[in-house]
Amino acid sequence: MFAKPVPGRTTAAAEGDVVVLLIGMRVNHFWAVHQWLPVMLSMFRMLGELARDRRRGLLGRILLTASPRTYYVVQYWESKEKLYAYATAPDAFHHRVWALVNRKERAGKVRGHVGIWHETYVVPEGSYEAIYGDMPAFGLAAAHGQVPLEKRGRYAKDRFAHRSGGDVRA
Repeated sequence: MFAKPVPGRTTAAAEGDVVVLLIGMRVNHFWAVHQWLPVMLSMFRMLGELARDRRRGLLGRILLTASPRTYYVVQYWESKEKLYAYATAPDAFHHRVWALVNRKERAGKVRGHVGIWHETYVVPEGSYEAIYGDMPAFGLAAAHGQVPLEKRGRYAKDRFAHRSGGDVRA
């Protein structure tokens, strides 16, 4: 449960483009527990479903809070195609939940007690870098693996210049 720190400085072993999904909810009315609690529990159920079937493409995730009202998950995916495939798969829990949300919205039964949101980013190779000091694998490194800093470069500019083919462009 508690990962031991990896001594020294490391970086993420990501190769190629990185797909990041930020997805969350905002509690607009704390007293409307019957509205926001099912949204929160649905997210946990989806994360469990994805953890049980790694072929769907979720590589890693971090649960975070932005305030007492706002909770979100940073997710790292193999590809945007796998993310889209999960979101639209008829056998996936997400598909059933989203259909329910859409039906409630069309029927005028969404009352603004809970807000939901997501942002998706496809980050091209050469447009991300990471450094971790005396940390267990976290974030991008937990999703893609962790390597000693020297493998990618001591400086951020060197890590940005890293290419999965092994060539380094300045």
